[in-house]
Amino acid sequence: MTPSAPLLLVSLFLALLLSPASSQTPPEDLISRNADFGARLYRAVAARTDENVLLCPFTLSAALTLMLTAADGSTLEQLKGGLTLTGLDPQTLPYLFQTLRNVVLTPGAISTLQQGAAVFHDQSVQVSQSYLNLVQTKFGGTVRGVAYTTASEAVHTINRWALEQTGDQVQSFVSELDPQTQLLLAAATSYRASFSPPFNTSSTQDERFYVDSYHVVMVPMMFRADKYFLAYDASVKAGVLKLPMTDGTAMLAVLPDEGVDVTAVEEEVTAEKIQAWIRQLKKTKLEVQFPRFWLERSYSLKDALKTLDITQVFQDNADLSNMSGSKGFKLTQVYHKSIISSDESSQDISGGDTVFSSPPPRLTFNRPFIFIIYHQSTGSLLLMGRVNDPTRK
Repeated sequence: MTPSAPLLLVSLFLALLLSPASSQTPPEDLISRNADFGARLYRAVAARTDENVLLCPFTLSAALTLMLTAADGSTLEQLKGGLTLTGLDPQTLPYLFQTLRNVVLTPGAISTLQQGAAVFHDQSVQVSQSYLNLVQTKFGGTVRGVAYTTASEAVHTINRWALEQTGDQVQSFVSELDPQTQLLLAAATSYRASFSPPFNTSSTQDERFYVDSYHVVMVPMMFRADKYFLAYDASVKAGVLKLPMTDGTAMLAVLPDEGVDVTAVEEEVTAEKIQAWIRQLKKTKLEVQFPRFWLERSYSLKDALKTLDITQVFQDNADLSNMSGSKGFKLTQVYHKSIISSDESSQDISGGDTVFSSPPPRLTFNRPFIFIIYHQSTGSLLLMGRVNDPTRK
């Protein structure tokens, strides 16, 4: 072996260590922690309403971590606890999020998920160049100064950003703003559910959907007979159906038994419960009836986040000195708006129903249910929602 051989071996080792394949390994601990935070926030939001619910934990986790990387002292420690990130080095978080984002949002993979996170600060505040670069390069986010004292101009700027991030899907992201706003955190998401295999368009017909004991609506109910993955959770009395998507994601549709309130099941939804449902899925022949729906939900999340013990970042003593170099600068509000459409449309236009020798059991989603959309190869939790009434946004 020549004297240069050891140097060559070291060079090859470093090349492998720094190769794209290595850097694209999903950070499993961060994925698990994000899912835990997403489930907790979902429960906090869902407990406040009887209407449809839609959140994108994937975008919200990234957006709120923008605040964590801006924070220091006790504000930082509280944010880490609230976001279930205690124990992780804040210096490594941007790189972990960058790796996760590169894997989950690989071009050509989840092409139907369009999302963005942004920090809109009052233009009187000077944001450090290092923080601006961090948000843009590691999180794919936006940092922009706006004149909150000119409310109409600030609304226009933020709404235009939401349109750009979501392919013109999320409109009227905000309608009015407090002129005293110092810092606004925005998360916008648009997702189109393209099922694989697709539902049979010619089989769709109007059916009853029982919103509650006194309220019945007629909805276009999609249909397909095929082999599906199904589980049943006796502890919450709910069936769990997996509906794969064309983009590498899948929807878990959780249908409570008749007579079981969907809110009772929601109270038990955790990251561990979701993983348990996925592990218990077994393939079976099934006829599925599933409603078309199109949800558009907007939330001001300050109060919900406070129930998760994220409070100090909203107070006058917030320490966001990593962003601006000074204290006394606080987060005013967190806005989140998301859209999801679910219909028969799919890139796969070939599929008719599978023909079985005898009709298999039928599972009909004709009452309120929960849905969870996750990235199959990494397990990342992308969206969560409740369809209480498919005829309403």
